[in-house]
Amino acid sequence: MPKKYDIREVSRDVATELVQANHYSPVMPRLTKHWLGVYKEEEFVGVLTLGWGTRPLHTIQKVLGPNFESKDYYEIGKMCMLDSEPKNSETQMISQVVRWIKENCPEVKFLYTLADGIMGKCGYVYQAANFYYGGEYWTDSYMSRKGEKVHPRTTRQLCKDNWLYHYDERSSGFNQDFKNNHDRKVALALENNTKPPKEQVFWLTPEFMNHVGMRKIKGKMFRYIYPLNKRAKKLLNKSTEITWKIGAGVYPKEDNGALQWKEMVGRKNYQYLSGMPEWDLHVVEHNKKNVNAHKKTA
Repeated sequence: MPKKYDIREVSRDVATELVQANHYSPVMPRLTKHWLGVYKEEEFVGVLTLGWGTRPLHTIQKVLGPNFESKDYYEIGKMCMLDSEPKNSETQMISQVVRWIKENCPEVKFLYTLADGIMGKCGYVYQAANFYYGGEYWTDSYMSRKGEKVHPRTTRQLCKDNWLYHYDERSSGFNQDFKNNHDRKVALALENNTKPPKEQVFWLTPEFMNHVGMRKIKGKMFRYIYPLNKRAKKLLNKSTEITWKIGAGVYPKEDNGALQWKEMVGRKNYQYLSGMPEWDLHVVEHNKKNVNAHKKTA
């Protein structure tokens, strides 16, 4: 296949501008090492970021085993191609990115990524690029009253509001048992000269979610990995609980029921949904801090 795209490092601002104008999610990854621009001749047509998720060491040891370190892999944080490009352009872009990593980061052994099933993605791009598939797992997300997709990591303020909703006697959600339990923990901490508990909950309660119009949704994430050299390929499946496979028969597909969603309907109770929730990708309220932090400042 003739080389169609060139890969060049670009600034964070340049990459962010294209992603936030064209990707379904404007939220940008936090741990990014390389911002790669995709060029067709001199036209800027795409972006792919390389870095890590929120817990790099935990991730690599989970998917490959305890003998690996964060420096052994990159994770695709964001991938975006202009809609004007042909259907298979993202697969060609990944092929060129793999070549770029081999030439510029020879110490990196693996390229890892996740397909976001909660957004209806099975990972067809990675399947076409001959990535190995490492199974699925359920993940949580929230949907605001306006349809915004909110990751649990960005609910800190909501968790504080949730705490106040149950603790404040003036609140419609006031719960005496909740208040008494917190006050006991504070008194015990003062007595023992230890750090008092935070004035927040660590997950949103059904009562509070109903109060603010928030829904808790579960969907699937699909793991993919690409070994960048022969030695890396031999290291797959050596010391991990995850089995990596490749081939048409092992990949998840929409028509074989791989995509599934569940909604919380009570404490620890979920019911399956008939299809993907209707996210509104234009709403940015709870994710505003992340989006604004990556916008061009000059």
